[in-house]
Amino acid sequence: MNNKFLILLYSLWALVLVTSGCTKVEYTKVENPAYLRVFNNFNYGFTLGEKDVKVPFLCMLINPEYGADGKIKGAEIVGDFLDIRNSYAPPYPSHIGSSTSVNNPEYPGKENVLVAPIVNGYDLSSWAQIPSGNLRFVFLYRPKNDIPYFQLEGHLKDDIMLDTTVSLTASEVYTMHLLQKDFQTKENGLLLRQEIFHKLPLSDELVYTNFYNYSAKGFVQSPDDAKPKNFRNGKFQYGIQDKMDIYLTIYPDENLSNMGSNYRSNALKGYNGVYLTTIERNSTSDAVAPYINFPLFANPADDKIKTASWQSFDFFRPGINPTNNTYFGGDVNTGGNWAVLNCYRNGQGLTGINSAGTLPNMLVSIHSGTYNPRTFATVNTVEVVNGGIYMMTVQRKYPAPSY
Repeated sequence: MNNKFLILLYSLWALVLVTSGCTKVEYTKVENPAYLRVFNNFNYGFTLGEKDVKVPFLCMLINPEYGADGKIKGAEIVGDFLDIRNSYAPPYPSHIGSSTSVNNPEYPGKENVLVAPIVNGYDLSSWAQIPSGNLRFVFLYRPKNDIPYFQLEGHLKDDIMLDTTVSLTASEVYTMHLLQKDFQTKENGLLLRQEIFHKLPLSDELVYTNFYNYSAKGFVQSPDDAKPKNFRNGKFQYGIQDKMDIYLTIYPDENLSNMGSNYRSNALKGYNGVYLTTIERNSTSDAVAPYINFPLFANPADDKIKTASWQSFDFFRPGINPTNNTYFGGDVNTGGNWAVLNCYRNGQGLTGINSAGTLPNMLVSIHSGTYNPRTFATVNTVEVVNGGIYMMTVQRKYPAPSY
């Protein structure tokens, strides 16, 4: 291949890059960063009596900049189009590169920003790098359209939902929640949780999860017609009591045709209604709930490479016998005394069983090396918020398999 041909080839390649609209993203280095992820825990299911409630579609500004007229002109960091969160936050940035909508179900989500590195083996690429220290956060209501916040007409801006200052420590991992604190007064607030999972001596052979009830004061006691309707959440849509016991059942096979009609009788031995923990509603504490674990390969019949087992979590008001659910009848609404979360496959297909909320399996099975699939353990956080049930999953970053 001669030099003239190479020069022509490189010239054509450069021309393709220019004409195809490729742009280079310039990143600003963050000195001594903290790592942040933000969830908007509000929802849309309003009643006719709440038709004037503002839509929780937001713009997040960190360290806003003000003009001479006292109005916000910019910010050090802008997280625009912040929509309500998805029910599942997977262990990888699933939204980046999505062009179907500007709506962002979390921050950083679709934002093209510097993200956290692998820390102690955990892939933290779903957290953004931001400056550490004292930061001012302003969350503003914005119209539900695709116009960037600072290009909106003046009368559509400066509608502040929340204005607060928080302090972040360098190299620490934070998850921020926008929450409704009181269901009657509609008081809004913010909760900043400093994560610790990446500092714990966790085993690759165990699956870990913790639980929170971040629901607003008075949600479960409020009239049912005042609550958002999301039937995918099953019994959770009506709320749960302020104190609940949680029990784990593990089933051996995601192929339900192999299990017969009586699911409970097919639970793995030793994992049928096992008490895990008790949670209490709290939308003000930033304390990290303890992690509970169960074996990655709970089924002795598994080959220790892959498993098809899945998890079901019963939330019961203390004092209720978890082995007898018949007194609730077939009602989805149990007065907040019982709710079920099934973690099954990709989160689809089990909503009819016990009117359960359904989220993806806590076990991740993927093609790895010579194994297709291979099953890996994860670290999970389950959060109940005003009739919604959510899960955030993180996973270790493993070395590339050798073939």
